[in-house]
Amino acid sequence: MMIRYKWVLVLCLCSLSTLTAIGQEDFEEFKEIFTFYPNKKAAAEDSTLYKSKFIAAPVISYAPETSLGFGIGAKYLFKFKGSGEETRTSNMPMTLQYTLKNQFIVYSGFEVFTNQEKWVIEGNLLFQNFPRLFYGLGRDTPDSNEETYNFYQLTVEPIFLKQLFARYLFIGAGFRYNHIYKTEIVADGLLDTNEPLGYDGSTSVGAEFAVLYDSRNNILNAQNGWYLEFTHGLYGQVLGGEYNFELTRFDIRHFIRTSKKTNDVLGFQFIGHFLHKDAPLSEYALFGSSEILRGYKEGRYIDRNLLAGQVEYRKNFKNSRFGLVAFVGAGDVYTSLNDFKFSNLRPNYGVGLRFLLDQKENLNLRFDWGFGDSTNNVYLNIAEAF
Repeated sequence: MMIRYKWVLVLCLCSLSTLTAIGQEDFEEFKEIFTFYPNKKAAAEDSTLYKSKFIAAPVISYAPETSLGFGIGAKYLFKFKGSGEETRTSNMPMTLQYTLKNQFIVYSGFEVFTNQEKWVIEGNLLFQNFPRLFYGLGRDTPDSNEETYNFYQLTVEPIFLKQLFARYLFIGAGFRYNHIYKTEIVADGLLDTNEPLGYDGSTSVGAEFAVLYDSRNNILNAQNGWYLEFTHGLYGQVLGGEYNFELTRFDIRHFIRTSKKTNDVLGFQFIGHFLHKDAPLSEYALFGSSEILRGYKEGRYIDRNLLAGQVEYRKNFKNSRFGLVAFVGAGDVYTSLNDFKFSNLRPNYGVGLRFLLDQKENLNLRFDWGFGDSTNNVYLNIAEAF
């Protein structure tokens, strides 16, 4: 087992041992240390107000390319004034992390519902200086190709969607700005030798059209419902970018409650990422992550297009904060549609442990161990993978 797995496993075991030793009532008191209520006074005076929560927890990680990393993982859960039970809780997760190699990452992927869900505002904010492994382009690159390149990245992607035609259907538009700069690559390495488009930095600016259908009963950890998102972006120099291309993405999820007694859930996800025309390296699809294709290093394979899917069973135990999951999936990256073959799909599978942090919002601490083709990785995070 690699050193980083030992570090993560020790940290998880210590944390879970502590949580197990704490009683139900004691845990609620312990949790309050990490929970803040921005509108506590106002909510106490007005029972119609949702009591907003800001939940923060320390994060420790280790990876060969970053050394030890320290930071804070947090979620801000809230509703606007005038929102009742018909409006789902808005979710703004935030991550701030710093490593011993002077690297950092600030990230927020948000989904905000206005009153009665007339509008949905979603998107991503990212600012990072973080290394990425590169093995070459395509699905058949060997492990021996591994090299690390470093860069700064700023991504801003807000999307505004209006409820139209049906209760859970939203249609809208937004923009995406993705700037890669201060790149550092290995001299005479793969990137330096092959010089793919945008290898030494790039700026992509595009207008996005979006359609969203979201009937999930809970944004953080759904027990039933559908989530279907489609975006198509037109990127061009006329908008301030450096390249003219198109990017199409979709994300389909479905959740089924299989047991009313324990609220066991069966979840499905299917995603796609498709590039058209000449796009820079920063827009290529990455195979592997902590959310899908768990078990593979992020970006172990990279190409213009990606198709991937996964199925996860979430087992809950009555009168317990602990839960278990098992997941299986597959995916592949490819250059063009003619290159895609079902026989090329790479599998992944794994198991995970859950600890319920917030009963009302069904928010979990998750620890997953994913396995791929001759590889495996562990993940520790707040909230479900999908």
